[in-house]
Amino acid sequence: MRDSSLLFKVRDQSGSEVWCFDAEMITLVFTSVLAGLLALLLYQRMSYPFFWVDLIYYLKLRRYKKKLQARMQQGIMTYLDCFLYQARKKPQKPFIVFENQILTYQDVDKRSNQIANVFRTEASLKQGDIVALWMFNEPDFICVWLGLCRLGCEVAFVNVNIKAKSLLHCFQSCGAKVLVVSAELLHRAEEVLADLGDSMTVWVVDHTSPSDDFISLLDKLEHMTEETVINPPNMNMTSNFLFIFTSGTTGHSKAARVGHLKAIVSMAFFHMCGATSDDIIYITLPLYHMSASLLGIGGCIHLGATCVLKKKFSASQFWKDCVKHNVTVVQYIGELCRYLVNQPTVPEERTHNVHLAAGSGLRPDVWKEFIKRFGKIKIREGYGLTEASIGFLNYTDEIGPIGRASYFNKLSMPFELLRYDPQTYEPVRTDTGRCTRTQIGEAGILVAPLTAMNQFLGYAGNKVQSERKLLRDVFKAGDIYFNTGDLLLLDNKGFLYFSDRIGDTFRWKGENVSTTEVSEVLGLLDFIQEANVYGVTIPGYEGRVGMAAIVLRRDNQLNGTKLYNHLVKTLPAYTWPWFLRIQSSLDVTETFKQQKIKLVQEGLTLHVTQDPLYFLDVNQKDYIPLTLSLYNDIVSGKINL
Repeated sequence: MRDSSLLFKVRDQSGSEVWCFDAEMITLVFTSVLAGLLALLLYQRMSYPFFWVDLIYYLKLRRYKKKLQARMQQGIMTYLDCFLYQARKKPQKPFIVFENQILTYQDVDKRSNQIANVFRTEASLKQGDIVALWMFNEPDFICVWLGLCRLGCEVAFVNVNIKAKSLLHCFQSCGAKVLVVSAELLHRAEEVLADLGDSMTVWVVDHTSPSDDFISLLDKLEHMTEETVINPPNMNMTSNFLFIFTSGTTGHSKAARVGHLKAIVSMAFFHMCGATSDDIIYITLPLYHMSASLLGIGGCIHLGATCVLKKKFSASQFWKDCVKHNVTVVQYIGELCRYLVNQPTVPEERTHNVHLAAGSGLRPDVWKEFIKRFGKIKIREGYGLTEASIGFLNYTDEIGPIGRASYFNKLSMPFELLRYDPQTYEPVRTDTGRCTRTQIGEAGILVAPLTAMNQFLGYAGNKVQSERKLLRDVFKAGDIYFNTGDLLLLDNKGFLYFSDRIGDTFRWKGENVSTTEVSEVLGLLDFIQEANVYGVTIPGYEGRVGMAAIVLRRDNQLNGTKLYNHLVKTLPAYTWPWFLRIQSSLDVTETFKQQKIKLVQEGLTLHVTQDPLYFLDVNQKDYIPLTLSLYNDIVSGKINL
């Protein structure tokens, strides 16, 4: 019988014994190992098809974290530090392209420093002061923001769509002492000026001031001869950097605190999507949102790339702009992509150089149409929050998911999906008081443990709402999790899908809508006794459109024109209830909370309800009866919402 050893002895010509390899045995061993590796590879391909993609992404994330740590050791700690680093490294590279302007990194560096000098000398602003920034997309939004950062000020981004009452609330909740406003928004600032009194100084980004109540920033800028370079103060990475307003479930928007660590981590978004410093990135989303300011502009700064900034998204000009400016990367929200696929065909949509589209909220049907129509564009769909650092990215080519839940992903970003009560939307707890995880294919509340990397700084001036975002004793005594308020679903392949928002908010036109705030506004009308606002889905549209079930006061009728005029004066258009359902009474729970679930489920199903339904016709400036033919025109796109 042959020895199983790979070596055996033989005698050479001199009679000495020498060791030789057994070629037959080596071949057998090699073949066995190769077969084992192939079997293992086959098993991996069948059971874990995304293993290598997950591992590569995880290693890329690890490399970024090491690079971030290395930069921090060099003193590059904040969003502003990253910008100043790029301004020193590539001063002449175009940073912002806006209409007919091109500003290099050096241009923005000098202008932001000059603006900082104006605010330091003329407004006596210093570290820790809070400044509200109420501006449209334009280069000076970024220059003013960075200038205030040089002074160590905390900037509050204010939505340009909000009206008087909500505007006053935003200023007061964040504690701003100075307001910087675009000239185009000055008339709305005047509406709340009397209520602000002497508590706030208003600076207008214009060459002339319309009255003594405002100070012209550009006039002061022209006369600012001081060349002093303002070096930013040392900042604590866990301290507040920005205030970004999110929808409030108890009425008005909440001023979410965004820390320096959250901001600098967000800047890696385009890098993780595959963009490089050679890319030209097109940003049409509003800068007052985290997507455009931290992920978008911040992403450009992190890469040292060029940003083509658009004042406002235009579906008809989108591809023309991409060709004109040689855009290679675009940032989107789902609604933006839907507008594009519904546009008439233009030559530029196939002659552009866009290779990457990164964003969130893209529906699978629009996703497929987008790729089919506009060429080989890699889609990178993500998910993130303003308040916390929990986030996901779908780095595969799978259509539909918002991210992965692999072993590697949970190493870098731990999270859980919890079972919830469909009536209260509260997590289900066992007899021991602990929460339970969902099963595969079951939607659950996304929660994430508070850690050094996932901080929650709360909402300014709103301890109650801040505490409501926290879940305690989730799996063991003393643990604390952040409650995102979103329902996600995990499938058997490890992909995560967005299911729905919970509570008293819904998303429409890329904005979060507070149902309570809209209900309060409707309740101010003399013919409405009670209103229950909610969002409903319509085929072909992203998110949920606003709808209100209302009870009319006795002996009163619906006055659609008066309601329309009231909405125009008080609320931005994306919050309006486009549909009304007239009821004799509203359903409530035992604790007298309004019931929304049944209303949401029934939506606009005309044959389900006998209640009168109405649609807001903006051309007539009135609410008109919703008929089947009218509903079909809305679904087909003949009537746009």
